[in-house]
Amino acid sequence: MTAAPGDLGGSGDIPAPGAARPAGSASAAGSAPVSATQRVLPSEAGPAVGAHRRDPSVGWRTARWFDDRLGASRFVRSTLDKIFPDHWSFMLGEIALYSFVVLLVTGAYLTFFYVPSLRDVVYNGRYAPLRGLHMSEAYRSTIDLSFQVRAGLVMRQVHHWAAVVFIGAMVVHLARVFFTGAFRRPRELNWVVGIIMLILGIVNGFAGYSLPDDLLSGSGLRVAYSILESIPVGGTWLAFLIFGGPYPSESILSRLYVVHILLIPAVLVGLVGAHLAIMWHQKHTQFKGRGRTEENVVGVPMWPTFAAKSTGFMLVNAAVLSALGGLAQINPVWLYGPYQPAQVSSASQPDWYMGWLDGALRIFPNWEVHALGHSIGNVFFPGVLLPGITFGLLTAWPWLEARRSGDRATHHLLDRPRDAPVRTAMGVAAIVFYTVLFAAGGTDVLAVTVNVSENFIIWAARIAVLVLPPVSGLVTWRLCKELSASDAGRRRAPAAVVRTAAGGYATAAHTAARNGDSEHTGAVAAGSRDGGAEEGVAEEGSIEEGVAEGGVANEGVDRERDRATATITPGPDDLLR
Repeated sequence: MTAAPGDLGGSGDIPAPGAARPAGSASAAGSAPVSATQRVLPSEAGPAVGAHRRDPSVGWRTARWFDDRLGASRFVRSTLDKIFPDHWSFMLGEIALYSFVVLLVTGAYLTFFYVPSLRDVVYNGRYAPLRGLHMSEAYRSTIDLSFQVRAGLVMRQVHHWAAVVFIGAMVVHLARVFFTGAFRRPRELNWVVGIIMLILGIVNGFAGYSLPDDLLSGSGLRVAYSILESIPVGGTWLAFLIFGGPYPSESILSRLYVVHILLIPAVLVGLVGAHLAIMWHQKHTQFKGRGRTEENVVGVPMWPTFAAKSTGFMLVNAAVLSALGGLAQINPVWLYGPYQPAQVSSASQPDWYMGWLDGALRIFPNWEVHALGHSIGNVFFPGVLLPGITFGLLTAWPWLEARRSGDRATHHLLDRPRDAPVRTAMGVAAIVFYTVLFAAGGTDVLAVTVNVSENFIIWAARIAVLVLPPVSGLVTWRLCKELSASDAGRRRAPAAVVRTAAGGYATAAHTAARNGDSEHTGAVAAGSRDGGAEEGVAEEGSIEEGVAEGGVANEGVDRERDRATATITPGPDDLLR
């Protein structure tokens, strides 16, 4: 189904009750064309002859009362007629949205039982290995929630899995938007909104991950405090302000709790609404294809097709998260024990979305800068500077690419990654870079697993993080070029090794013109094609002349693509000499 931009979401484009429609126009739901005559709704038509006129129901009168005052019917009608393109990659954003809904529901349940307090208590609950141990009240409430509250452990794990999937879906959705160029004009603002949501999601995930006050999450808070202190000039004051005192602070859990359940979720709800509203106003992007242009949208209507699909997908998403929460263990805090500042558990890693930062902290050299009476420790560079550069470049990328390419036109059709080799190459290089950092976050686990020194793993990661990204980017750029050339009919011509009259060997290579620039290497003999039965026979004399003169003598026609090419294949006699 195709709809022009003027037909998408504009209230003025949907006829009001009783208004005329153009001849032959069809509703978004695919109904039969409506004539250009006056359209009379059943509610406006008079009663049939001999029919008994019924009084409208209470519900109908209530709906009409509100519609007379709010004029909502026009908006509802245009909403139901909205067209959405149909492609599997567009579901990535929906996964993030529905996971966020699950986060809100399960998080509301958990707030009834969690106590954000560091008051020292003695545990005497159901989990026998921890009985008699001193711990914070926050940790005890988490243990009680897991073992004594009905469905508490399932809710905890569903909540944790939803957070992991939520951030993961945002990252993959961001990658899809990046590689297809969906951030270009006029969607730069929505790109920035998405980056802010990703940052807030990571911060809120870390805050929630720190609330149980177990040994693993407490170690993560200690690292966060050190990163804040490493900021030049104001780092010490900033750490004191956020934590409410020197580490470990008595106020940090209550502050993280407010941030985690109130402040960031409220901002995220507003940003999600803004993200969807901007997308709705600008219309959804779509991939290139038959009948798809910059001026239309080809897809399915909001009602009933898209609504049914989205509702089913939301239920499937909730079912998968519930199954993970019930069947796959995650964050078993009872195994870690209560947090003690002097203790650090072995082989400790944060959730995956913080793994790249942990890896950067592990492999960065012990470099410090001393200038103007201030010291910048090595923690600052991977802990503050690297994330700042990462999200700064991501935020500014739409304008950086527009400045480099000079393309400031409006785009509603998406690129294939191969169509933008530079962008794709840089994106792949960035993914490889952060993947290496993520792997470096488990240097101790890798060292034990492969039975080598941890220093060897650290140095291997340092080399890989410098070598692999540019190599992968270069390979990706070359692949994109080759794929684009094959799409345009400019393929690399075959080459054959033939024996010359002098007894030596020469390469008969044929290179088709690329981008209008004829580039020829080797020597090509004259050949002929007779009805496709004989590919051509290269004679020794012509090959020898070609090698001596460095020229090309070739005549051929690529009948499939209707363009001149340099194609010649030596005959069997020449190859066997």
